[in-house]
Amino acid sequence: MVTTAAEDQRARERVKTSLEQATAIFAEKNIRFTDLRRKVFEEIASTLASVGAYEVLDRLAKKGTRLAPISVYRALDALLEAGVVHRLESKNAYFACRRLHQPRTGRRPMFLSCEKCGIVQEVDGDDIFHAIDTAAEGANFEPRVRFVEVSGTCQECAARRKA
Repeated sequence: MVTTAAEDQRARERVKTSLEQATAIFAEKNIRFTDLRRKVFEEIASTLASVGAYEVLDRLAKKGTRLAPISVYRALDALLEAGVVHRLESKNAYFACRRLHQPRTGRRPMFLSCEKCGIVQEVDGDDIFHAIDTAAEGANFEPRVRFVEVSGTCQECAARRKA
């Protein structure tokens, strides 16, 4: 995929802003934002798609940082704990939280994952979670829902398909 200079600049700005916000969140939660955690986060934040742990490992190796897979998984665990990345269970892949720059509302997100390009969008899912909670309560069931993910086709891929 060919990108323009303007798109590259927007991506660099997005990563820079995300890193600043992640640094603040780690400090707020009194969790160390180590160099390794920062590097792993930067690789994940550099794309709008989800990436697997081994892809992160490969990207870091190409930049000269060779690690054991367990090191990346430990960094990912810390990033998940801080809430700066999310995990798509269906793909066992990670993506940077898209709402770091927004005020925290306590609302729960739903993830929309494009099957064509891999981009992941984070949208308000409170209505969905409320429906799940209501249905579970009616069945005397105690849910442990952490997320809802929906796979399909993003607007850009759908437009390309129609063209």
